[in-house]
Amino acid sequence: MTDLATPFGEATAALLDDLPDGVVVAGPDGRVEIVSRPAAALLEVDAAASLGRPLAEVVTLQDHDGRDWCACNDPYGGLTTRTALTEQSWVLRSGAEVLVTARLVRDVPAGPVVRVVVSLRSARGRERLDRERSDLVATVAHELRSPLTGVKGFVSTLLTKWDRLNDEQKKLMLTTVHSDADRLTRLIAELLDVARIDTNRLSLYPRPLEMVAVTERALDTVRATTARVIELDAEPDLPRVFFDPDKLVQVITNLVENAVRHGEGTVTVRLRTAQAAAGPVVRMEVDDEGEGIAPEIRRRAFTKFWQHGARGGSGLGLYIVHGLVSAHGGSVTIDQTPAGGARIVVEWPTDDRRPG
Repeated sequence: MTDLATPFGEATAALLDDLPDGVVVAGPDGRVEIVSRPAAALLEVDAAASLGRPLAEVVTLQDHDGRDWCACNDPYGGLTTRTALTEQSWVLRSGAEVLVTARLVRDVPAGPVVRVVVSLRSARGRERLDRERSDLVATVAHELRSPLTGVKGFVSTLLTKWDRLNDEQKKLMLTTVHSDADRLTRLIAELLDVARIDTNRLSLYPRPLEMVAVTERALDTVRATTARVIELDAEPDLPRVFFDPDKLVQVITNLVENAVRHGEGTVTVRLRTAQAAAGPVVRMEVDDEGEGIAPEIRRRAFTKFWQHGARGGSGLGLYIVHGLVSAHGGSVTIDQTPAGGARIVVEWPTDDRRPG
């Protein structure tokens, strides 16, 4: 427990004890003046007994080469313009990793350091992020490997058995290679779109579009790849939507393919005129006859690499849909059909409502 006799006072000590990160403060003589409870727990020291001891004896951290934190960073020496130490990864005596940063307080610019405030936090969050990134890489690698395996297999067969294959067999193999190449191209395009959405660098060229005609074209593309029934139910005299034509096709295709892959039965696409807070919209509902998506996980469906069910996929489709629709000023939500299947609802803007 922090010693309440610290020069910082009882209120400050209690506040530092309540922080999620550990804090160690040393005065101008390099001796510790306060150790918060989280810091004492991480450093495995007694907070009260640490008061008055040299900072290097309390913050006993080392890097992976065995070098000491205080010796490496020399918080009281070095350039007189330094006011902080950047966050670095250090190792506790227990072997656990912590992230450490420090503030070097000077009463006057370029004056001596009068206080060193060290902040420590567990590196478990970063470890979890690293695991998520590893999972991300594994997912992308798997999605790339599947079509590449098909391409390599058929090309190898064509090269080694060309004279023994008839024209129909060659055509079938080349058609399959072409389809797999398209799949690879689409996955790479999705990854590029994710990067552009994350950095707000989407290039959009919206214009008024006939919704029914664009939707029919997208549905025909998906129908060519599946035996599932895909129906369009469009209200007559729909207003035009204001959208980038390529992005509009991409969004509709992603939504319908998602319904085909993860749903069951007939996929129904409905188009209706509706009124949103920002003005009139064309409301699209993409329904399937599967088990639906539970309400508690619907918000997660629009995050990167989110996957639901056992039918695979890159986990990028709905994230890209959300990013593209939002960039045009529209909205996308997940609901449920009366029969319990999944319903994706998109409200397409009928004029230019792009944010900013």
